[in-house]
Amino acid sequence: HLAWIHNMRKYLLHVLIILFVFIAIPITSATGGSITLRSYYRNLSVSEVHSMPNVSIRKIDGYGFYGHSTINHDYNLITIGGNMAVVDNATGLMWHQSGSRKYMTCKKTKKWIKKLNKSAYAGYQDWRLPTVDEAASLLESSKKNGDLYIDPVFSGEQLWIWTGDKCDYTAWFVGFRHGRVNWHDVYSRYIRPVRSMK
Repeated sequence: HLAWIHNMRKYLLHVLIILFVFIAIPITSATGGSITLRSYYRNLSVSEVHSMPNVSIRKIDGYGFYGHSTINHDYNLITIGGNMAVVDNATGLMWHQSGSRKYMTCKKTKKWIKKLNKSAYAGYQDWRLPTVDEAASLLESSKKNGDLYIDPVFSGEQLWIWTGDKCDYTAWFVGFRHGRVNWHDVYSRYIRPVRSMK
């Protein structure tokens, strides 16, 4: 009889562990950071960008693609020290709510972000350019912010934003006017910095 009680205890313990795992998974997904996007920079070919995860492509061309993110975002607009930022609980990223107010060359972006970090925008000093994976995650499937394919929680002033990823001699950028990821014919673009909360 004691052996039966001991076996039942072990069985119930295993059931409880399994239940905890199945309950914890959706909680993690719902509260943030369940989708991890690449945060380190790379030199990417067009075909590599075409096979990027978490996107739905509606049209491919030799310079990138037109499409949108498949991530179910959970955006929250916050203000810290008078600075506005957008937290995405789905990806664990914090975005500058607007970004630069004017176009900048690739070189000037480094100075702008260095200045942003020196001032500890929203209390943080680890702001950086997004990767193309991170920037493309902002693309919506339809125009939601005026005539832009981006959530209205963000400023609608920044039509195109630089990424830290390269393609040969230039950098990848993401355009919200047409829902496009592109590298062609670029001289200057806006910046929307990001930081990882994980």
